[in-house]
Amino acid sequence: YGGIIPEQAAREQIKSIIPVIEESLQAAGKKPQDLDAIAVTEGPGLIGSLLVGVETAKVLATIWDKPLIPVNHLIGHFYANWIGDETPSFPCIGLLVSGGHTDLVLFTDHNKYKYLGGTRDDAAGECFDKCARLLGLPYPGGPEISRLSKGANPAAFALPRPMLGSYDFDFSFSGLKTAVSNVILNEVKNLSRMRVSNKLRDPSALPQDDKADLAASIEAAIIEVLVEKTIRAAQKYEVEQIMVAGGVAANLRLKEEFETRCKELGI
Repeated sequence: YGGIIPEQAAREQIKSIIPVIEESLQAAGKKPQDLDAIAVTEGPGLIGSLLVGVETAKVLATIWDKPLIPVNHLIGHFYANWIGDETPSFPCIGLLVSGGHTDLVLFTDHNKYKYLGGTRDDAAGECFDKCARLLGLPYPGGPEISRLSKGANPAAFALPRPMLGSYDFDFSFSGLKTAVSNVILNEVKNLSRMRVSNKLRDPSALPQDDKADLAASIEAAIIEVLVEKTIRAAQKYEVEQIMVAGGVAANLRLKEEFETRCKELGI
């Protein structure tokens, strides 16, 4: 579908949730009686998918006679950083970047955190996906933009850095998406030398080099905002650690930029 349709997602989840649970238990070599408890995402998220998960967990907790633990989806993202040999210490700044969320949080201990700011409209991952769609790339768009960006010029297109100049820790990426749409429309107009309706905006008319440069420019714009605002938060609250979570944390350029800036600042 080129994206997530909530109703369709929930219907597909109904079909897959029991097979996934069975496969997970099999892969872990465990049986229901081996479990200590059942944890379930209670939110935030798409209401249809949340209902499927919560109702399934409630039924299994009743049948298997296990405690039921509600989990905040966003805090769960952050706790992926505690899996592995190196784990965060407190206090630390947490940046969550996913398809639906972009948030900055100050952690002072387990279960003690302060929300500093977040997206006012599109999240970073959503912006990646929608810009990729404008470029005619498949879904999910973030990995596709990163792939196309390799070796391209991130300064080729002067895209905005939304809210980079604000004195808060909020984000906004809807304007960047609109700017990308306008760039594509203008580029197509220049190439075709004829009127192109707002509806057309056909990215296939763009040369591949231009597409790659635009993809690199999109990636650079999003990453600069994420890194700069996160580092400002770390400096303001005088913390020496930053942790990043969510699907966009897999972006290699984001990781490289954080490593470079943090090394300069001793974070």
